[in-house]
Amino acid sequence: MSIFTPTNQIRLTNVAVVRMKKGGKRFEIACYKNKVMNWRAGAEKDLDEVLQTSSVFVNVSKGQVAKKDDLTKCFGTDDLTEICKQILAKGELQVSDKERHSQLETMFRDIATIVAEKCVNPETKRPYTVNLIEQAMKDIHYSVKANKSTKQQALEVIRQLKESMEIQRAHMRLRLVLPAKEAKRLKEKLKTLLQVVESEDFDEELEMVCLVDPGCFREIDELIRCETKGRGTLEVLSLKDVEEGDEKF
Repeated sequence: MSIFTPTNQIRLTNVAVVRMKKGGKRFEIACYKNKVMNWRAGAEKDLDEVLQTSSVFVNVSKGQVAKKDDLTKCFGTDDLTEICKQILAKGELQVSDKERHSQLETMFRDIATIVAEKCVNPETKRPYTVNLIEQAMKDIHYSVKANKSTKQQALEVIRQLKESMEIQRAHMRLRLVLPAKEAKRLKEKLKTLLQVVESEDFDEELEMVCLVDPGCFREIDELIRCETKGRGTLEVLSLKDVEEGDEKF
């Protein structure tokens, strides 16, 4: 006896579902557990490692595949890869309460770890412990967002913590070498981007060692490359200017 299986049905097991409502319709994709958050955090780049199948469903648990006409109407394309990427980025991961709680706890800890790695007390230049950052996050009642990467949220936490404690991104130490011809003009342009100039030596070219906010690095790099047409150089001496030992309250 043969069992008839409709062509628009696919059965999957041990699956993590990401759901998205668009154009008044529900769409779902079937992913491997733990891979969705890796994709959103940028740790996983291979879509095939995330998706159990490239099919788009209206109901994963029942194996009901979405109609091509509905996909085109709602997403403006029938490219399944592109649609899956949209659902992965903006959809809601369907997990049990226990799994969600565990996931949010892990993300909370990861965010605190990133903040502790990137920041210092600006007065003492000492880093804060992860536990201290976790407590500070609880004090400001920070709520983890499951659909945003931990790196994005760490930057948001730093902004919020600045209102209640002495904290700032640890400075990068850079060496800038500028051709003599452009040195004076370029130094004036760079002035607002440099936090501290530790040393300055002018001979045939201007060499400066300075501390900068990591958020300004790209702008400084582009400015030197464009203004000197590649003749100036920028060297990272250290990613973090910190004193030894942890900061304690």
